[in-house]
Amino acid sequence: MKELSDQQLLRYSRHILLPEIDVAGQQALLSSRVLLVGVGGLGSPVAMYLAAAGVGELHLADGDTVELSNLQRQIAHTTADVGRHKVASAAQRVAELNPDVSVHEYAQRLEGEALDAAVSSVDIVVDACDNLATRFAVNQACYRAGVPLVSGAAIRAEGQLSVYDFRQADSPCYRCLYHEGGDDLRCADSGVLSPLVGMVGSMQAIETIKCLLALPGTLCGRLMIIDALTMDIRQLRLGRDPGCPVCSAGR
Repeated sequence: MKELSDQQLLRYSRHILLPEIDVAGQQALLSSRVLLVGVGGLGSPVAMYLAAAGVGELHLADGDTVELSNLQRQIAHTTADVGRHKVASAAQRVAELNPDVSVHEYAQRLEGEALDAAVSSVDIVVDACDNLATRFAVNQACYRAGVPLVSGAAIRAEGQLSVYDFRQADSPCYRCLYHEGGDDLRCADSGVLSPLVGMVGSMQAIETIKCLLALPGTLCGRLMIIDALTMDIRQLRLGRDPGCPVCSAGR
């Protein structure tokens, strides 16, 4: 791996002090590639923290433009960005924060072969989108490619987080937990507590770093549920569904 420059040693010094990361771990982060699907409420803190942490390549995918109602929670965007593509706005924030990070922009909803190609080109995918159809498609693409998936969600005052690590033979997938025909709740209809998306997004960034560095204790096989009003945080064990339409038959 490429040696860290003096500037990088200083920039990432608080990571390097951690025995779980050290110089080798920081070098690994700088060589990593992450696809972030959605750069809204959840994706904003994920993008900012992964950029700050020194993830070498961020692939940002989102077909939406910034709206005024987004600014209550989507901290990668500013009032001046209203009407601008979210990926362009987020890419600018990333560049301002850390010039070490290379950004690839997909100003569109990734589907079909384009989604498969985007997933296959990275080390891990972070699902920060807001609709079930995209979540199902991303899950299936990650399973086919054997690429880990960090999934988060937030609505009203409730958040969820899990990791589907398809490098592990016994990992469940998103479809083991959710099935077609389920409720597709959106912030535009139900509302969301602003700092909650920052909380869940920050946790997604942590799980992403843990997966990239092969650190123990990821949320693979567990679902974290957060109630922001009571600050109750609990975890449920997740197992593979033998009838899952995605992962039950194997690749």
